[in-house]
Amino acid sequence: MKFDWRNNRDFFAGVFFILLGTLGMFMARDYPFGSALRMGPGYFPSVLGGMMIAFGVAVMAMGVKNNEKMKAGWSFRALIVLPLSTVVFGVMMEEAGFIPALLVLIPLSAAAGREFKVVEIALLTIGLTVLSTLLFIKGLGLPYPLIK
Repeated sequence: MKFDWRNNRDFFAGVFFILLGTLGMFMARDYPFGSALRMGPGYFPSVLGGMMIAFGVAVMAMGVKNNEKMKAGWSFRALIVLPLSTVVFGVMMEEAGFIPALLVLIPLSAAAGREFKVVEIALLTIGLTVLSTLLFIKGLGLPYPLIK
């Protein structure tokens, strides 16, 4: 079987990761890097960019090995629902607080897919809301109101 890079899903995903990592490292080139113990503002974007480049190379290699073809078709529902859910999340964060915004964001984002199972989405919503609250509000101490 001949490798066809023009229709290879993993090949283009790898290229995207490499370009994104390169862009991040390029944007952080003028920031002081620091060290692992005393991280400068350029440390995180540079390390993350390097990790994305490495991940992109690995994904490209898998694409060359597996040669999986792209499936045709666009999900117009996802193109509309996902940006809309992000906007709704931002508005609700300001108006209602972190927990209500997540309780709306997760089911609304899940509605972008073809399979919407109410019980699974409810469990996912509860779990992600609890974990996000513990991680971002309690763990990292972000100053977002839980409920307004």
